[in-house]
Amino acid sequence: MPTQLTMQQNKQTARNPRRRISFGFWKWFTLAAVLGAVLALMPGLLPGLVASLSGSTPQAYWFISRASAFVAFGLLWLSMLAGLGITSKLSRIWPGMLGSFELHRFTALLGIGLGLIHALALLGDKYMNYTLGQLLMPFMSGSYKPEWIGFGQLAFYLLVVVAFSFYVRDRLGVHAWRLIHMLSFALFLMVLVHSLQTGTDSQSLWAQAIYWVSAASVLLGSVYRVIAVRIGRSRKASVATGLIAVGGRAQSRPIRATSPN
Repeated sequence: MPTQLTMQQNKQTARNPRRRISFGFWKWFTLAAVLGAVLALMPGLLPGLVASLSGSTPQAYWFISRASAFVAFGLLWLSMLAGLGITSKLSRIWPGMLGSFELHRFTALLGIGLGLIHALALLGDKYMNYTLGQLLMPFMSGSYKPEWIGFGQLAFYLLVVVAFSFYVRDRLGVHAWRLIHMLSFALFLMVLVHSLQTGTDSQSLWAQAIYWVSAASVLLGSVYRVIAVRIGRSRKASVATGLIAVGGRAQSRPIRATSPN
């Protein structure tokens, strides 16, 4: 069954063919950004990757896991910003509400795929020597910082729940769906802590810049969202009580009584 939002998207897309182009544009744009991020990481990782393949203890899987981890983090960050833009109505300015919704959903799904690659690539790393059970079970990853690795594992499962809640929104109801969606803030924080505590690149300047800029932007977006929602509620309450803001002052407008006839 299509959701109400999906039906609204289809109606608006039928009225305006440019919206169909917009949806396709954001999907291809996101895919291109992911490819660009991978290519940007390759110059730094390629020498070590080639050397590891020719050595006695190949570490190619470790390099793949590191690269996919940063791309997955970037996708999660972009999904968070798009979601905040939707709820705060900031997306009306750019790139549009429906475009932001598609970007929010698509980046979350891509983040799941890259997160899965990040985890499963570790099965081939002989230094960590993970088993499938250790990767699937939170806080059971072995001797290397299992508590911080567990944060990442839990965050991945939460991301799966949040991302696929889009497709069962009508069955869940708006209130339950919003509660599930609030888990996005918890999983983003857990991924951030997981990255800072376990990443071998987390002490480098460029990695620190990515982590703290992303954290600051999500925090500012969240604060703006709270302010925007409160202002919106205040305006609705003013309209409901007959108060209208004129010239910066609240004036009362008499409400005419209408007879039932």
